[in-house]
This record gives sequence, structure tokens and C-alpha cells, in this order.
Amino acid sequence: MRGRKPQPTALRILRGNPGRRPLPTDEPAPPSLISAEPPEMLTSDGQAEWRRIVPILRGLGILTESDRAAITAYCDAWATWKDATAKIRQFGMVLKTKEGQVPVVSPYVKIARDALTSMKALLIEFGMTPSSRVRVHAQPAAKTSKWADAL
Repeated sequence: MRGRKPQPTALRILRGNPGRRPLPTDEPAPPSLISAEPPEMLTSDGQAEWRRIVPILRGLGILTESDRAAITAYCDAWATWKDATAKIRQFGMVLKTKEGQVPVVSPYVKIARDALTSMKALLIEFGMTPSSRVRVHAQPAAKTSKWADAL
């Protein structure tokens, strides 16, 4: 048995290290996310979600350059879910076929469900769902003086 998946040290610190186990000293420490600009491959909805969520994760201090792909995947899933949901509202959840007018579930329902599953998994990884957020005890970022570097 493998047990629970290990949590990133940054999340353990934010949660107050509830297990009181020693924090790893040899964990890789990728640099913080340098560019807050969304990847060009995202649709306009995906880029809007990027601009919304990246500042939140940066404020928590848990977003690094190595997380860029996961955040991009989340934003892409968000855009897919939003588009599929709009199509469901436009055409309805049940469609009728041409032969015999038999009602069938809209293919957009599966697309929306799959995108929502992906979004949920990625949000949990970053502590961004209600149940995963309860365990995070975020400390506000320390304010630094504009004169701190001058001394």
C-alpha cells in the first residue's frame, strides 16, 4: 500500500504542519512564477481565468515556475467547461435524434463533466477547494518598506 500522497512543503507550512513531522530539507525549491502573463495557447476565457487565479496563488506563496503547466491545464479545463455549459444552455441537456426523435443526452454534458473533474483535481492540488482550503492557514505576506533595500 502506498498510503496518502505527500503534500508539498509549502502547503504543509501554510496548514501549520498538523502532523508535526519534520519538514523535508532536501525538497526541490523551484523559483516563484516569474511571468504572470497567461500562455498564448489559452483561449480568451482561459486567459481571463489565469489572470484571476494566479494572483491568488502567488499571494499564498505556493505558485512556482514548475506549476505553470498545471495552472495552464486548469485554465484550459475552465474554458472548456464554460464553453460546454454555454452550449448546454443553448441546446439543452437532452437532444432528439433525426431518426425517430429518440431523446439522447447532449455530448456537451460529458465534455462539461470531464472538464469539471479535471478542474477539481487541479484545484485540490493547490488547496483551492473548500475542503482543502480548511486545512490551509495562510499567513499574510509581510509588507516590506520601499526603503528596505536602500540600507
